[in-house]
Amino acid sequence: MDISEFTKKFFGLMGFEDIEINVDEDVRKISVVVDDEFFRSQIPNILQPTEHLMNLVLKQDKKPPYVVDMNYYRRERERLIIELAKAGAKKAKISKSEVSLPPMNSYERRLVHVEIASNPDLKTESMGMGKERHIVIIPIKDN
Repeated sequence: MDISEFTKKFFGLMGFEDIEINVDEDVRKISVVVDDEFFRSQIPNILQPTEHLMNLVLKQDKKPPYVVDMNYYRRERERLIIELAKAGAKKAKISKSEVSLPPMNSYERRLVHVEIASNPDLKTESMGMGKERHIVIIPIKDN
């Protein structure tokens, strides 16, 4: 099964004909651009379920899972999460106190953990349960 053709057919069944598809096989990422105002407004609600459904179909065909991005929503969200992590890190260093970030899904929390891991003066911990799970950035005290 060709991933581009599968994606075109999948979105065609959703009623979208004029779509742009870019598949990056190396990182298993599918980027879809749909020129539809209603679609753009619904991306935060449909991105995760669409990715899940697409991966269920791919799994049936013994294909590995892919990350799906729609109208660059995920790419922009990743950029914002990284910026939030950097701002939180700066605040934690200056104030020498813990900084709590807003609740995030597991993928977004991982982005923060990875971003902060490169800073030897800080550590991160996930706190909370379910939809309230968030990251706390903690300055490491000198001994």
